[in-house]
Amino acid sequence: MGSVSNTFFSFFGGASAPSEISASSSQRVSRRSSGLNEFTRAVCESNNQDESLCILDLGPTSPANIAHLTGLGHKVYNEDVLQASTDPALSVNMEDGTSVFDLKRFAAENLVYEAALFDAVLCWDVPDYLPETLVKPLVERIHRALKPGGVLLAFFHTRDAGPDAAYYRYHIASKDTLELQRGPQFRLQRVFQNRHIENLFRDYSSIKFFLSRDHIREVLVVR
Repeated sequence: MGSVSNTFFSFFGGASAPSEISASSSQRVSRRSSGLNEFTRAVCESNNQDESLCILDLGPTSPANIAHLTGLGHKVYNEDVLQASTDPALSVNMEDGTSVFDLKRFAAENLVYEAALFDAVLCWDVPDYLPETLVKPLVERIHRALKPGGVLLAFFHTRDAGPDAAYYRYHIASKDTLELQRGPQFRLQRVFQNRHIENLFRDYSSIKFFLSRDHIREVLVVR
């Protein structure tokens, strides 16, 4: 765990990207986000002026996100869980020639935080791209790390997105606007139905859906 500044901490798992990114990956597309707007509002309403909030960003490191959130007086932690899950060391070869994901090792090396540390979590669309065995443990680990009343913002693809839906990095441009940038070529692993999303967050106190026009459902969850 390396401290980058007094407001930003990085907890990467030391994995390489699945494939090279094209030159066009630097281009960004602006996107309005009702979920981000509600997330920002919830964070502002819960903000104690005498104490900054702790926010966990589960996407790739984004200077824009760090600048936006620290500019509001908050502390930002960043852990690229999806990238960490690609670490070859997490693939264990079995005697029959197959390989299995080392969930125990991953849990020991990633998302290791004290209980009720965070006020908010930016989960983005990580669950759609993670290996199946990691999705439920991820949500459970976040539940433990979130304070009661803490909020989580997540995105889920709809069936119309298709199996070749591109993976994007999310950069916060304003309280209700994101800039999308093509990232590593992670493959969409699944599409959650609404009932599956509700079941995934069944231990949380509330969940609110926002349906956008780009085959993405935005979800705001309260611990």
